Amino acid sequence: MSSTLVAVPSAAPGGLEAGVDAHFGHCQMYTLISVEDGKVGNVEVIPNIPHEQGGCMAPVNYLAEHKVQAIISGGMGMRPLMGFRQVGIDVLHGNGAQSVQDAVNGFIAGSLPRFSQEFTCGGGSTGGCGNH
Repeated sequence: MSSTLVAVPSAAPGGLEAGVDAHFGHCQMYTLISVEDGKVGNVEVIPNIPHEQGGCMAPVNYLAEHKVQAIISGGMGMRPLMGFRQVGIDVLHGNGAQSVQDAVNGFIAGSLPRFSQEFTCGGGSTGGCGNH
């Protein structure tokens, strides 16, 4: 049985019907979805943590601690993108998904592109997270 834990930055109250938050690091919460053999399994909502406790890497490490294997995001800076790669979390671009369910359906269908530098938020002189 194949299972992947997917995180989607979500607007309150979280869950499959919630809207997808545009930026992973500043979202209110994450909806964690267990995708098992191409179907939605367990769904859990966890709060985000403040950036102050480790800067841009705080949410990366937080999701890694929750055993997340993939994240679907509409935006993030280069530093957290590299951080996700370092901790082994696959980063996919949400492609404008309006709800968490839409994002997960795209994941299951394999239609979401890998998040690449072209999707990162502008960094300017402050780097990755500075200009959101």
